[in-house]
Amino acid sequence: MLTVAFAGAFAARLEEPVRSCLDVACDVIVADEAGIVAKLADVDALVTMTFTREMAAAARRLKLVQVPGAGLDRIDRAALPGGAALANVYGHETGIAEYVLGAMLSLTRQFGRLDAALRRGTWESQWAIGGTPPPPWPELAGKTLAILGYGHIGRCLARRATAFDMTVLAIRRDTSQPDAHASIRGPAALGEVLAAADHVALTLPLTDETRGLVGERALRAMKPTAMLVNVARAEIVDEDALYQALAERRLAGAALDVWYRYPTAAGPTFPARRPFHELPNVLMTPHVSGWTDGMLHARAKLIADNIHRIARGESPVNRIPPVG
Repeated sequence: MLTVAFAGAFAARLEEPVRSCLDVACDVIVADEAGIVAKLADVDALVTMTFTREMAAAARRLKLVQVPGAGLDRIDRAALPGGAALANVYGHETGIAEYVLGAMLSLTRQFGRLDAALRRGTWESQWAIGGTPPPPWPELAGKTLAILGYGHIGRCLARRATAFDMTVLAIRRDTSQPDAHASIRGPAALGEVLAAADHVALTLPLTDETRGLVGERALRAMKPTAMLVNVARAEIVDEDALYQALAERRLAGAALDVWYRYPTAAGPTFPARRPFHELPNVLMTPHVSGWTDGMLHARAKLIADNIHRIARGESPVNRIPPVG
């Protein structure tokens, strides 16, 4: 009988959906990332966002490290034991693409401010009597969206953005394959693409090359009317440079779903050193862009399928090549 462990809060939330998709007998362990170490000796499959050398040293018969997301930035790939496969999952691209479009609409039309004003009885519109009506809202149609990182999420977003009659520019390392929904550029064109964009969406992984990619220079390349949406990793954008650009209105607005700080205990946790929560031109959400029913179903099904595969001695889907 296989033993499957779910380590950490995010993985634990997938335990029940994964179990409902399994048709092989399994012992299931759920623990936090620190507590799982003492229980790893007899674990065959570990579902976790984090993998460390300490975990590797404790695992005697591990066959699969299954990341319940796409990002590998918390996985020490060099520590993976011999004979253990590493795999990740997607399934979040539809929900995140929908979030990006919703965030762009919310930022450009200022739904939050209008809602708050009308709840006070104030009509910030052409229907108000005795005041100057606001300028008309910009439409997404005819605007340019830059997508930095053109993988599962980027492609899903581009298809939807073209349905909104937007022009899509995308930055991707491999420019050899044409795309029906975006003009593909290489990393050297980053400054040019940022300068042309009305909206910029970050959908690329966090790596040594992408950490701090969007810093002071990149932000100054953007139009002062441009909007930034980050659904990737916070550290891709320099925190201080982003705060200053937004506070000084050198950047019109930002929707931030990924953060520089995450909760480590119960109670309030501000998500950054800088007070983004004081800025009226920032839409803040707590890393929920991909948390949809469709994502949960797709990930649970694929994780269960990979558990079935290792039970049969087969290679998992979305296997990540070893380092080196």
